Amino acid sequence: MKRIAKYTMMLLVASTAITGCKKDKDETPSVPTPENENEVLTTLRVTFQDQGSGPDKVWEYRDVDGDGGNPAVVTADTLLANANYHATLLLLNESVNPVDTSLNEVIDEATVHQFFYQVSDANLTFQYADTDADGHPIGIQTTVNTGAASSGTTKITLIHECVKTAPGVSNGDITNAGGSADIEVTFPAIVQ
Repeated sequence: MKRIAKYTMMLLVASTAITGCKKDKDETPSVPTPENENEVLTTLRVTFQDQGSGPDKVWEYRDVDGDGGNPAVVTADTLLANANYHATLLLLNESVNPVDTSLNEVIDEATVHQFFYQVSDANLTFQYADTDADGHPIGIQTTVNTGAASSGTTKITLIHECVKTAPGVSNGDITNAGGSADIEVTFPAIVQ
């Protein structure tokens, strides 16, 4: 009888301990849904394929250690005057090993990403040559036409959470794009 009372008492203590430690459903902290964060980008490369007989040209921005530390390195080949190019962008995150092709994330989230090309004083134009699933431009592929010899700059901006249906955005006007910049680089644009 003592043995049954002893086991009953142990069972009662154990069940009290188990139910005493059990959390109510209301007390369970909810995990916030993470925002769709900006991509980590250290390298932006633009390759211009001459549609005539000229050589390919490359513009590149690299800042492998990110903000602070060593300054970014920007290089830009001179583009030929009165030429037509097919330009392709490449985005990398070289701060990780192996190197991450960040362009894949942009392609996966193409409906909320768009590149913008703002040319100042140089005789060249960028025209979108690719679209997302909704038919809006992305800007990874562009057609670039150069005019007479000139020099200026081209700012390339990748907008994250872009409002592609806003006025002018599909035509490359960044004014109403909203969102935030994943990367923004100004290249010297020389046409000779």
